[in-house]
Amino acid sequence: MIALLNEITWWHWIVFGVALIVIEMSTGTFFMLTLGLSAIVVGILDILMDLSLQMEILLWLLFSIVSIIAWMKWYKDKTVSNSGQSDYRLETPGTVTVHIPARGRGKVAFDTPVLGNSQWHATAKTDIPKGTRVQIVEVNGQLIEVAPLSTTQS
Repeated sequence: MIALLNEITWWHWIVFGVALIVIEMSTGTFFMLTLGLSAIVVGILDILMDLSLQMEILLWLLFSIVSIIAWMKWYKDKTVSNSGQSDYRLETPGTVTVHIPARGRGKVAFDTPVLGNSQWHATAKTDIPKGTRVQIVEVNGQLIEVAPLSTTQS
């Protein structure tokens, strides 16, 4: 039994990788996932090429660093969101439910919820009667500026 642990073999890397993935399941950070997958890849490469311990460690470090960098780049790109920002869902169509006088306030019911609500107080630069189809042109705090669909489409 001790002879199995005297030198690191391919199966040590795979067990190490699986252990890291199991740890990842309890943390949810995806950091250990990249390390675990890198260890499993090194174990598979060790089966195919019979690598030295130094080469195995070097490959594991290299794969780990590359996978962490790739994950961070992918994660950063995927979490960028404009939800809650002033340019969120511009051009969303809706219908005026309460007349909007020029530079005044009215209400609009949007076809799809905007920032979690489908009914919004709205302003407009021109007079917009009830029932007119409009779209968002700007978000100003809790007010949404709208314009009739016919004047905003190019």
